[in-house]
Amino acid sequence: MTTAPSIELRHHTDITPVRQTLLDVYGDVRAPLLHLPHYAVDAFAERLDRHAAEPGFETVVAYDHGDAVGYAYCNTVEPGNRWWKRMNPPLPEHLTAAPAVALKEIMVRVPWRGTGTALRIHNELLAHRPEQRVSLLVNPAAGDGKVQRLYETWGYETVSAQQPSPGSPPLAAMIRNIR
Repeated sequence: MTTAPSIELRHHTDITPVRQTLLDVYGDVRAPLLHLPHYAVDAFAERLDRHAAEPGFETVVAYDHGDAVGYAYCNTVEPGNRWWKRMNPPLPEHLTAAPAVALKEIMVRVPWRGTGTALRIHNELLAHRPEQRVSLLVNPAAGDGKVQRLYETWGYETVSAQQPSPGSPPLAAMIRNIR
């Protein structure tokens, strides 16, 4: 793995100045899937706008010499939130009894993969969060399971599954402590 020392990470709690940047990175990363309705940029834009309006929204965008190369964003999910209610099988109460971070998206453009950029974005996003746990959803088929295995190396454990919308693939639900 090579490193990307020139990466600059910028936090935002307001989507307005970086919305188009996130859409551009998304469109680039998801280009092979954009013909599928769930992955279309317009469908993502609707999800992004909805997520950005939820409590605790925050994004970290990575730049290399001024060019956006990746991002991650999250928001807070409270006990009883639909994030938890869609888990199948349901999670034990001790995992859902306190507010948590829902990591909704993490994307890195191809040239910066394998450089540690995704982990830097991830860690920066979580570094100052007050919640104790973070949960994410991953397509277990993505990269023949490579993405899920990567998250396991970051300390995540698969705890359940869910299908957030009828058009989305079934996803593995993963969780880990932040600290």
